[in-house]
Amino acid sequence: MYAVVETGGKQYKVSEGEIFNVEKLNSNIGDIVNLKVLMVVTEAGVKFEGEVKAEVINHGKEDKVRVLKYKAKKHSKKQQGHRQPFTTLKVTTIA
Repeated sequence: MYAVVETGGKQYKVSEGEIFNVEKLNSNIGDIVNLKVLMVVTEAGVKFEGEVKAEVINHGKEDKVRVLKYKAKKHSKKQQGHRQPFTTLKVTTIA
């Protein structure tokens, strides 16, 4: 059994016990969050209603991505770095 959920403008295919990263959520570690369910697939068939609960395990930041803008013959260069924050979730129940 698995479900397709949406959070942070992205869709994820998850099953019970799975650990995955999503866009940063404003929740404390140990909190239980309800995810928006798009579809639940079971042996009996497909349902478009359901409930997926996940536990917040960790917060963190991804690896740094460096961005360099350079204009030839203009002596112009701009360098930036970005680390995207994320939240790690563990799926506890799919109903």
